[in-house]
Amino acid sequence: MKDTLVPLNKIPIGSIAIVKKLTCDGILRRRMLDLGLIIDTVVESLRKSPSGDPTAYEIRGAVIALRSEEACSVLVQLI
Repeated sequence: MKDTLVPLNKIPIGSIAIVKKLTCDGILRRRMLDLGLIIDTVVESLRKSPSGDPTAYEIRGAVIALRSEEACSVLVQLI
């Protein structure tokens, strides 16, 4: 599983992954890049909200909450 790419919203809480690809474009792609989700960035899944969506991720030292529909466009490789 470590060599395959999975959507960011599918990684388990507490897991660490590396961003490998963005599948979105337009405004959403620009937002992801502005949040620091660029190729080879380390991302840690911290916790889910009580309702299950959004999920908090640590990206470059900042905690960012992403909805599942946004996080599914970020493909990562688990470490």
